[in-house]
Parts: sequence; structure tokens; C-alpha cells
Amino acid sequence: MTSAATAAEQVNFTGHWVGFLAIAIFAAAYALVFVEESIHLRKSKPVIVAAGAIWILVGAAFASQDLSDKAAAALHHVLLEFAELLLFLIVALTYVNALQERQVFEALRSWLVRSGFSYRTLFWLTGGLAFFLSPLADNLTTALVMCSVATAVGYAAPRFVTVSCINIVVAANAGGAFSPFGDITTLMVWQKGVVAFAEFFALFIPSLVNFLIPAALMHAAIPSGRPPPSTERVLMQSGAVWVIVLFGVTVAMTVCVHSFLHLSTALGMMTGLGLLMLYDFMLQRRARRTSTNHSFEVFRRLAGVEWDTLLFFYGVMMCVGALGLLGYLTLVSGLLYNGLGPTTANILIGVASAIFDNIPLMFAVLTMQPEMSHGQWLLITLTAGVGGSLLSIGSAAGVALMGQARGTYTFAAHLRWAPAILLGYAASIAVHMWLNRSLF
Repeated sequence: MTSAATAAEQVNFTGHWVGFLAIAIFAAAYALVFVEESIHLRKSKPVIVAAGAIWILVGAAFASQDLSDKAAAALHHVLLEFAELLLFLIVALTYVNALQERQVFEALRSWLVRSGFSYRTLFWLTGGLAFFLSPLADNLTTALVMCSVATAVGYAAPRFVTVSCINIVVAANAGGAFSPFGDITTLMVWQKGVVAFAEFFALFIPSLVNFLIPAALMHAAIPSGRPPPSTERVLMQSGAVWVIVLFGVTVAMTVCVHSFLHLSTALGMMTGLGLLMLYDFMLQRRARRTSTNHSFEVFRRLAGVEWDTLLFFYGVMMCVGALGLLGYLTLVSGLLYNGLGPTTANILIGVASAIFDNIPLMFAVLTMQPEMSHGQWLLITLTAGVGGSLLSIGSAAGVALMGQARGTYTFAAHLRWAPAILLGYAASIAVHMWLNRSLF
């Protein structure tokens, strides 16, 4: 180890004015994120500015200690981690947008609306589909699709819509917890190499428990009877099946590339994007021959990606990386994991994710790299994934549904069922610690 690197290990700015100012900048930026809906300021803007300001402070502080190389290396490391996450998410979201454009989700929604099922059957169907679709289609998209079903069939029964939306949020978050493709936090854990792809499925039963217990308690609140009949019919557009097949091939290829060749997940996903682009080219060629346009235009699907969210991830990861370099993550790690122990720390972090976004919390844990058993790493993956269900503002799915079912699904309505959701949260942890006790 070089003398500069050795010195860097001993540098601690947690008691320095640079550290205090960095914390203040991050807190101010996150305060603006909290009031995003009130002031109509996109959440990416304050954290991007904060990231730049904090890293400038870090650069100046480390330069004063003749450790500029250390700061530069740390910055490159965070940028690489974000680049891998960005490329992965761009491809995944492009495929989801292509499936939406081919009306795959609308076809599913219309089938459920005209199915003639009772309110209680639809409650379990929307929740069950949210749980099983979110591992592939991501929890936000899945929640929005299922919410559209609930609002379409429940216009005459607002109580059904309210309770169903709560159930959908819990189910989508729980389903995303046992798959790297279901939630950003699980994806980060997988990309970091802490948990292998197949090992996530050890969380299937705990995640299922997390969904089933609140759902069973909410079942009695669903009105009896059936919604008014509907004849609405939406068909998938031409090429939808091939897009689904290519998405499956992309997922399988990404898993194999990362698991067997130990290469970045971004490689598999970007190759899958190339396959989608080639298929779109074939559709364009066919359109020119037949004078019918069935192309979904990949670059338009790319433009439809939620860039505000992706750039928010950039700002958050950069801020957390800088604060870690200043010594704050080491300090927090000592207080939590050495002071309280990993089990208590991981459970509390899950609860905290109901108030603070789970992305910075998980990235902070991955950056701290505390000494933990495999079972504990799975525990933090579970708690960070499902803890956001405790409040409606605790996950992207909950926030999105408050907008989609405005006035029906509210913060207060969700809060009334918080004890049932908390019971599911505690039960899922207990089941994981019992079922996977050999991993602790």
C-alpha cells in the first residue's frame, strides 16, 4: 500500500468544517426532494447540484492533504457504479416502454375489467399479479397497471379502490424484493456481487408472507358484490409477443453473463437492447414494403424513459459516495452495525426506508460494506425492499398511485392500515431468519 493510500485511510473530515458543510448541503437538497410535489421542482435538480458542490469540497479537502489521487479514484469508482446501473435501467425501462406501446399491459387491464370477477376476487388478482409481475416489469410499472384496473372497475366502490391500492403497493414492493429486476435496491446488491442471482429466491417465501398477511387482514374491508359489466376490449399490437420473447432472452443472457462469466450486467442488457433495435429495424423494413407502420421506434421508447428518476440516482449516489469518503459512512457503520448489531441495524434501515428513499440507504450500506453473514445481506435486501410499504410516501409505487388514484388512495388511508403492514413486515423478517437460518 502506498504512503498516500495509507494516509488516506487515516483522513477523517467528520469533525471538519468541510464535513459539516457537505452534510448541510446534502440535507438541504434532500429537503427539496421531500417537498417536490409542493414546489414542483424535479427531484433530480437539487441532488445533482448538491453532488457537484460536495465533490468540489471533497476535492479541495483532499488536495490540501496531498491526496488528490485518492479523491479522483473514489470519484471514478462511484461514476462506474452509476454507469452500470444507468445502462441496466435504460434497457429495462426501454423494454417496459416498448411493451406498453404494444399495449401488452392495456390488454391485460381490459381483460380483467371485463372479466366479471367479484370485488374480492379482483382484490386478490390485482395483488397477486402485482406480486408476480414486479420481479420482471419493476414494481412501479406493475403497480400503475394494477391500479388502473382497480380504478376502472371500482368507480362505483371507492372503498374497493382505496384498499386495493394499498394492497397493490405492498404486493409490488414485496414481489420486487426477491428479484434483481424487481427493485433498484435488489439490482444494486446483485450488481455489487454480494448476492448471486439464484440466491435472491431464498427471499421468495418471506416476501410472500409480507404480502399475504396484510392482504388477509384487508380482505374483510373489501365490499361484496361485483362491479358493473364492461365490454371494453384491447388487443396487443403486432410484434408484442416478439418483444416479450426478446425481453426474456435479454434477462436470461444478462443473468448468464454476470453469473458464469463474471462480467458486468450492463453488457447483457445492452446486447439485449441491440436485439430490440434490430427487431425494430425489421419492422421498419416490413412497413416500407407493406405501407403499414408497425415499428415501435426504439429511440422514442428511449426518450420515454423516466430521466428525472435516473438522474436523481446519479445525484444520490454521488452525494453518498462523497460523504463516505469524508468518513461519515464509517462513523454510521460503527454506530449501527458495531453498536446495535447487524440484525437490529438492518431492520431499522428497512423502517427508515418508509421515510427516506431506499436507494441512498442501500447504496450507503453497500459502500460501508459491514462485516455480515450472507443471511444478513439477504435481510437488508428484504427490509430495504419492503420497508417502504409502511407509508404511502415510502416507495415510488406508493407515490405514483397517490397521483393516479388522487383523493381515493391517500397518505391517511394508507396510514390506517400501517399496523397490518407492520405485522407483515415483522413476520417476513421472522420467516426469513427461521427459514434461512443456515445462512446466518
